[in-house]
Amino acid sequence: MALDQSFVGRTYPPTAPYEVGREKIREFAEAVGDENPAYTDPEAAKALGHPDVIAPPTFVFAITFKAAGVVIQDPQLGLDYSRVVHGDQKFAYRRPVRAGDRLTVTSTIEAIKSLAGNDILDIRGEVHDEAGEHVVTAFTKLVARAAEGE
Repeated sequence: MALDQSFVGRTYPPTAPYEVGREKIREFAEAVGDENPAYTDPEAAKALGHPDVIAPPTFVFAITFKAAGVVIQDPQLGLDYSRVVHGDQKFAYRRPVRAGDRLTVTSTIEAIKSLAGNDILDIRGEVHDEAGEHVVTAFTKLVARAAEGE
């Protein structure tokens, strides 16, 4: 069954603040194999003009995908998550994520399309810091595969 097109444009409430810690950034950088010293050394980050260590560009995926969970779990939308695969991910940064940031994410359904029986759901996650400054926008594309026989 196709997803309801009337959900396009629906915005969900912002998440509770997520505090970005130096250790989380270090762990993430190590996990992705990125040895940029700006991710682990406060002095190296300061030499580049940052107040503290910064996070690798894909670090924010963890909080934006968790925020997209409110969309995914919305029973009125009717998404069968057991059939979902991750289609694409993009980020548009205003500034890097920094240690000490307290970030909230507001998720909006950007588009719903059907293609060859598959539902394609585009979710935009707007990330703001505690002062309300826009930090980054995450664009997540999910594909709900058609059930066999559909």
